[in-house]
Amino acid sequence: MILGAVLMVVSGGLLVTSQALLARYEGAVTTEDLFGEGDDVKPRESDIKGPLNILLVGIDPREATQLPLADSIMIMHVPAGLDRGYLFSLPRDLLVEIPAFPKSDYRGGRDKLNAAMALGSRVPGGGNPDRAKGFELLSKTVTNYTGIQRFHAGAIVNFNGFKKIVDAMGGVVMTVDQDVVYSEHLKPDGTHRPNNGCGCEHPYYGPRAKYTKGTHKFKGWQALDYVRQRYGVKDGDYGRQRHQQQFVKAMAQQALSKDVLTDLPKLDRVIRAAGESLVFNGRGHSVADFGFALRGMREDAITMVKLKGGTVRNSSGGYAGEGLQPEAKQFFAAIRGGTVDAFIAANPEMVNR
Repeated sequence: MILGAVLMVVSGGLLVTSQALLARYEGAVTTEDLFGEGDDVKPRESDIKGPLNILLVGIDPREATQLPLADSIMIMHVPAGLDRGYLFSLPRDLLVEIPAFPKSDYRGGRDKLNAAMALGSRVPGGGNPDRAKGFELLSKTVTNYTGIQRFHAGAIVNFNGFKKIVDAMGGVVMTVDQDVVYSEHLKPDGTHRPNNGCGCEHPYYGPRAKYTKGTHKFKGWQALDYVRQRYGVKDGDYGRQRHQQQFVKAMAQQALSKDVLTDLPKLDRVIRAAGESLVFNGRGHSVADFGFALRGMREDAITMVKLKGGTVRNSSGGYAGEGLQPEAKQFFAAIRGGTVDAFIAANPEMVNR
């Protein structure tokens, strides 16, 4: 679901394929001030050096007047060699301390992680939400929780663009790891299920799209719908995170396949759709700079990391959110200390297959 990691890898591959196509990709990417540093920020160095941490956020396609929701949050950690990466998700319902943010008149408090995007996007005095400031508060919240002090780049991916990328590639092949997953929102033909207006947690009714265990070639709407399911999925949101990571890997494999890279009209459609779906900030570096820096990385060098967690109850015993297990803090410490390779080698059960 979060395509930023794939886009970084693909752009590196494109550098040795077609400079003209890469220029079209970069020209389609929207750049915004996601870290609150101003428009005149300059790169600290001319060359990008590792280790790197990249924050990737997927948002729902919503009206301009609606607060954006961080539906999926991932971090790509790239060790100093810049030839491999570790991709992990943070639960959207993770209970965290969200710091005060004067830019949106937010005083700070304890809430679910995905709320930070909406809370930071509010414009004092009214006006359409500011997604860049929402990302800024989300990044500060993630920094406080993980101890990762600096994100070297950030990206927002809109799900409408996501579907266009998959369709531009002619679909994507991936494996469904559960017997049957029923869609909460869509019918078997991809249209929306009716809403009964009850105001309840599951207001939709009628026939549902389903995804059976095995290998399938998904259209854009199918891929997006499948990786967004969490109700009825084993392990709930943690299962959904696993499916998202599986999709990122499948997407990378197909984007770098000969079927795409040697078909220049298809490649052009893919990179333009990718660029149009992406809002990027490289703290003074362009998406092409990062693509060049990561040119030695391939999809089989991206390790998907799973962080186990569980339900947090409130004082009345009701659901309050999610909390990660202590091993997550050890993993974050390994990122800060530059020892992720050794940590994962010693904890192979944390690798998502």
